[in-house]
Amino acid sequence: MELDLIDLMPITPSWTDIAIRLAATIIAGAFIGLDRERGGHVAGLRTTILVGLAACLSMIQANILLATSQSVNGSMDILRFPLGVLTGVGFIGGGAILKRGDIATGVTTAATLWLITAIGLCFGGGQIAVGSIVTVLAVLILSPLKQVDRWISGQQKGMVAIRLPVEAGIPDIKKAAIELSEATFTELRDSDEAYRELIYEIRWTSVQGIPGADQIAASLETNFRVTRFEHRTTGA
Repeated sequence: MELDLIDLMPITPSWTDIAIRLAATIIAGAFIGLDRERGGHVAGLRTTILVGLAACLSMIQANILLATSQSVNGSMDILRFPLGVLTGVGFIGGGAILKRGDIATGVTTAATLWLITAIGLCFGGGQIAVGSIVTVLAVLILSPLKQVDRWISGQQKGMVAIRLPVEAGIPDIKKAAIELSEATFTELRDSDEAYRELIYEIRWTSVQGIPGADQIAASLETNFRVTRFEHRTTGA
């Protein structure tokens, strides 16, 4: 006999139904948010839970209003409410994305906020099984697959700042660090009359995590006085 989820979580929810939906959303947001929190991302544990709860609450409210609607047109207007929440999360996600040159970071965090919104809508609508399955898939994608991603060959990007005497000119750091596939000079900052800071966007090809950012930094430090080094992981 096939399980009827609508009977378990009716369109007109009781206080028990509402509590289950809210609790399921908090648990899902906690599991997904913990990964973001551990990674030090802009949208961490609390933000993820709050976004999920907002979506869940909007769907619960839509369910309650649907029960009082007397027309098809009225029902369609009510359903625009949770859909508007899903669209509105795009503004929050946009705030999590940071673009530096041609490198965009925070894309995964923005996608995670969008996903927890959809999960919150599922739970708010009473689709506990669907929301739970997607939560498990999200946790698997964010955690184990992240480790796999580090072992896939691909282009790595970063930024390095070096301090040189004014008379030294602008060196080609790619020749000094043979691991680099590209080193583009982007900015010059005068720190004092005798020295200045040069900023470079760098790229290198990493195969199974080698060379890593630490190896690139060490290679540059053997030839230059490195004042700042950033490994810009795209999409995080």
